[in-house]
Amino acid sequence: MEETIVKFRHCGKDIYSFSKQQNVCPACHDHLILRILDAPVALPSPFTNGHQTHCSFLIGATEGPWCLNEWSETELHVGLSDSTGLVYNYTLSGVQRDEHGWEQCVSIQLVPPYREDLKQLWDKELSHFSSLPAWTPERFHEEREFGSCCYGFTLTFINHMRSLDSKAPLSRNEFTSAYILSRMKHASMYIRVYEEISQNGFYIVDK
Repeated sequence: MEETIVKFRHCGKDIYSFSKQQNVCPACHDHLILRILDAPVALPSPFTNGHQTHCSFLIGATEGPWCLNEWSETELHVGLSDSTGLVYNYTLSGVQRDEHGWEQCVSIQLVPPYREDLKQLWDKELSHFSSLPAWTPERFHEEREFGSCCYGFTLTFINHMRSLDSKAPLSRNEFTSAYILSRMKHASMYIRVYEEISQNGFYIVDK
């Protein structure tokens, strides 16, 4: 997704297109004269380089960001980055430590940049946690039967870190509702708009 999506308002509609200059409104076909409040604004992409988003929960898909939408049947994969951008993720082969492969994913930073003490603790604990017998390849199928796998690995570690930071643990539903749903809905809508623009040159929403 190399193009930048811009949104502007004209003839009572929100119009999305790529950032190239347009002179005619695709909805009413009149010449575009925009007021300041209706001028194009760039939509931030929901996808970031997980190796540059430190101490974060990452959501990716093996087929790329196109599959990070609510209607895709592709199985998503999640991981945790440390303060250097190394991504720990639980797979059929056990815990992987990836230096690349998470360049386009949804990133949720869990440690504020100013918490240097917590960043150092995160790295130390994540390295130790990933080596525990609970995350061997043999346990992967067992975890999968309970719907855990990579999600179980990440959430168990997140709750471990929350306990060290004197915070209450989160259930799977609580974590999903608080941190994941809104970002995945944003990613899903962004993909839909991008695909519409790619096919038709624009995407129009009545207001």
